[in-house]
Amino acid sequence: MKRFKLVAVGGTFDELHKGHEALLSKAFEIGGFILIGLSTNDLVSRMGKPYQASPYEERMKALNELLRSRGWLERSEVIPLNDPYGAALFDERIEALVVSRETEPRAHEINEGRRARGLHPLDVVVVEMVLAEDGLPISTRRIKRGEIDREGKRSR
Repeated sequence: MKRFKLVAVGGTFDELHKGHEALLSKAFEIGGFILIGLSTNDLVSRMGKPYQASPYEERMKALNELLRSRGWLERSEVIPLNDPYGAALFDERIEALVVSRETEPRAHEINEGRRARGLHPLDVVVVEMVLAEDGLPISTRRIKRGEIDREGKRSR
């Protein structure tokens, strides 16, 4: 896999779970420095998620704890994500974007926007959805519903 100096990844990162960890692991595997866009409360409210997301500050704290526990804190910066595109749309230094299969279409929209601005398109690295023990994707929605835990195990 190609190595990049600066890689971007973004998300709500609510109820940090194995799928989020897979996404971040891939970003740190291929990138020297990772720019992590964390959806603001305003963006989350505009996204129409079928659940109440935790406040930005709580999600930021959990994300920083994960980054610290993995030894990734020094190789990353978490920035507020106020729209679905973030810095990936205009930052010339970003070389690649790591997305889930579910959010891959957004990466292509970002590259269209970059081309329109005269910027090089980003390499898009797609991470497959991590499956729970029931064979369905792990998601915050399913965790919030009580179907599974953050590891993808069925709730008893």
